[in-house]
Amino acid sequence: MITITTAEKIMSKYNKEPFHIQHAQTVSGTMGYFAKKHDPEHEEYWRVVGMLHDTDFELHPEDHCVAGIDILKSEGVPEDIIKSALSHGWGMTKSPYEPQHIMEKILYAIDELTGLIGAAALMRPSKSTMDMELSSVKKKFKDKKFAAGCSRDVIKNGAEMLGWTLDELLQETLLAMREVESNA
Repeated sequence: MITITTAEKIMSKYNKEPFHIQHAQTVSGTMGYFAKKHDPEHEEYWRVVGMLHDTDFELHPEDHCVAGIDILKSEGVPEDIIKSALSHGWGMTKSPYEPQHIMEKILYAIDELTGLIGAAALMRPSKSTMDMELSSVKKKFKDKKFAAGCSRDVIKNGAEMLGWTLDELLQETLLAMREVESNA
């Protein structure tokens, strides 16, 4: 098993942009929040998957979720973590891994959503999720011009994959990001 400390070192070896590092930390923390609810015995595993999900993005954006296979293998990351981490690109990239486990489905759903919520938080006077309400997230979600790079279709498909309403996914992810922010 790769530890979260090792995963952070691997991710930061291939990513230098503060935005990408922050995104990996946010997704990892958000995955930890969901693990506490769905698979508490494997929280660190979920966090590791979240930390490593975009390891190849900065160096290989055109080959995202494919280049990562060899990168992560070269770092000694076990195949199950590679599969889970890179399954978030299913249908958007050439990732050969379809999300199967609830953890993979959550990663698929929250990767884009954490970007949208994070961008919405930066627009607030507080620059924080702590005082953000679900209604604010829904308003930004509906505005296709806001954080246009965050795919609403992927977020909706992720909620559907999980059997959750969109509101449930938005609310739980917002709560997760508040927890991550309060622990930072």
